[in-house]
Amino acid sequence: MENILSKFYLSTKPTSNLYLQWIEDESFVVDESNSFYLIVGKRLVDILISAAAIVFVLSWLLPIIGIIIFIDSPGSIFFIQPRTGYKGACFPCIKFRTMYNIKQTEFRQTSLNDDRVTRVGRFLRKTNLDELPQFINVLLGSMSIVGPRPHAVQHDVLYWTSMTYRNRYRIKPGITGLAQVRGARGETEKSQKMDHRVRYDLFYIKQRSFLFDIKIFILTIKTMLEGDKNAW
Repeated sequence: MENILSKFYLSTKPTSNLYLQWIEDESFVVDESNSFYLIVGKRLVDILISAAAIVFVLSWLLPIIGIIIFIDSPGSIFFIQPRTGYKGACFPCIKFRTMYNIKQTEFRQTSLNDDRVTRVGRFLRKTNLDELPQFINVLLGSMSIVGPRPHAVQHDVLYWTSMTYRNRYRIKPGITGLAQVRGARGETEKSQKMDHRVRYDLFYIKQRSFLFDIKIFILTIKTMLEGDKNAW
């Protein structure tokens, strides 16, 4: 794995930002719309919603969830993992910690009935509450509210030779996305599952608009209230 990583890392800057080698895929046609929303509006919406979420929700919910996490299993309340962002740039993705605070020697996706997940963690994952701290990532500009979900760098390395796969990072990753609300989430132990997820991501990239983002956002809220059966 270390040899593979070293092959695809383009550079490591003093800020510890890693970059996967980005190769433009001319065969992939993106809808280059000149709409105000895609050029300016989407970022404005991201700033307004993320700022409101931090001030009116995270400001009081974060301490409550943090205390519950600590009581359930001592350790940090946050899990910060390097994930791939726009055009292969790595960024620290923030989540509430949902696993026991143990040192892992190698990357492994969360699986069904994974014994690393805590009792509180299962609830946070099922309701997507573990993703709430990512509004901080949105405000800082490394993520958008709606977009393809960012994967762990170690995970992306396995698929990075595919131009089709890389094209999901032509836009900023999101807290939620079309693939997630359509049930394409969870462990991708089979390549078909990843292919299915990427198709949703590329469809979103081509069709993204204000109304499309609103629809995905509403479906995400609905999934949170009902509980996501594919969230482990």
